[in-house]
This record gives sequence, C-alpha cells and structure tokens, in this order.
Amino acid sequence: MVERSSAGDPGRTLELLWRHELGERSPQRGPRKGLSIDQVVDAAVELADADGLASVTMRGVADRLGVSTMSMYTYVPGKAELLDLMLDGIYQRMPREPLADLPWRERVVEVAARNRELYRLHPWALKVSTSRPPLGPGLITKYEHELGAFLGLGLDDVAIDSALTLVLDFVRSTALAAAESEAAQRDSATTDEQWWHTNAPLLAAVFDPAKYPNAARIGAAAGAEHQAAHSPDHAYEFGLDRILDGLAALIDG
Repeated sequence: MVERSSAGDPGRTLELLWRHELGERSPQRGPRKGLSIDQVVDAAVELADADGLASVTMRGVADRLGVSTMSMYTYVPGKAELLDLMLDGIYQRMPREPLADLPWRERVVEVAARNRELYRLHPWALKVSTSRPPLGPGLITKYEHELGAFLGLGLDDVAIDSALTLVLDFVRSTALAAAESEAAQRDSATTDEQWWHTNAPLLAAVFDPAKYPNAARIGAAAGAEHQAAHSPDHAYEFGLDRILDGLAALIDG
C-alpha cells in the first residue's frame, strides 16, 4: 500500500500543521498532559528513521513515548494526519543557505544537494506520495526558499515553478534508486561488485558478445568504471549536469 500525504481530515490537518501560528486560536481536542504535539511528531520521525515507515503506528509511537495508545488520539486524529506533520517537520528543519548572491547554477546545485540530503537522512519520505502535498509552514517555507534559485533569470512564473519541479523530481528519482541499491546490498549481505562476480560465470556461458555487440562493449565499459551495473552517485552528478545544461538553454533563450 502506498502512503499518501493529505489523506486525513483536511481541516484538522491544517489546524495541526499551522498550530504554532494559530496559537491559542487552535482548537483544543482533549487533554494534552505531559506531551506536546511536537514531541509526538519527533518520536514518529525518529521511529521512521530507525525502522522505516511501516513501524510508525499509533501504538508504536505511544510505546516510544511511554504512554498509552489511546492517549495518542488526544494529540493527532490518526496516522494520516501524523504523516503530514512528519513531512512538514523535516521540511521545516532543512538547512537553508542564502541563494541570492550565488550564480544560478550554484543555486540549483545547492537546492538539489539539500533535497538529496533530506532523503538520505529520512529515506522513508521516498515512500510517501506527495501529489497532494501537506500544506504546512515547512512546505511553504521550503518552496519559497527554493524558488529563489530561479529568480532574476528572465523566466516567467510558470517556467520557474516547472524548473524547480524538474530538479526536485530528478533528485527524488535518483535518491530512490540509491535507496533501492542500498537495500539490495543490505538484504543480500553482498556488495554489487560481489554480486556481479558471483553471476559472471553464468552470464559468460549464455551471453554472446557477437549477437549483442553494443551491450557487450558499453556495458563492460560502464561496469569497469563504476564497479557495478549502476552508480547512484554518478547518475546523480551526470543527470544534474544535463539538467543544468538544459536550463541554461531555456534561460539563454
């Protein structure tokens, strides 16, 4: 089952996301003795970081905090709303270096690097569909900051949004590939290099280089370069350079 953001009660979710801005105007739903919503969210994020998103249940978070499961519902209505709070929380905590004085390419590289680091620290976020994003202060602050990478370049507003979306989608896809590669190595207890070494004799017995000359030549060159069929770091660096080149053509045009 795919987890999705913004799957809970919209009104209650927005109240919780903007709780600090609303202050006393935020409705109180039951007793809040001993804990804060921030503590609940932090515990859920720590649980997801350590054991994956499947471990984040109301009972699991309650056990981590040392409280009863039923008491959790006095803080958040359910996991759907909690998931939005978790995402917005990690967005809020992202480092944000000033972009205005940097050349535009360096701005884009900085935005990409910060998002790549986000997924490295919180790989569970890759498992959440955000086609309907959590509209909290963390997301809005993140979006406002990252738009700055494309300001002052002569692009219209739609092109700016599209350029940022292109970069963020690319980072997410390469981060997902990297996470899957790490998971394969962890689950099999072998590195990619060891896996290829084990399978090389079988492949040599069935693979005819004369029938697949391009695959043989190019695959061998890439494998020798990366010591694996795929290098997440190379894919990220190569892809980001090509995106920058494409954006340069758009900007210069």
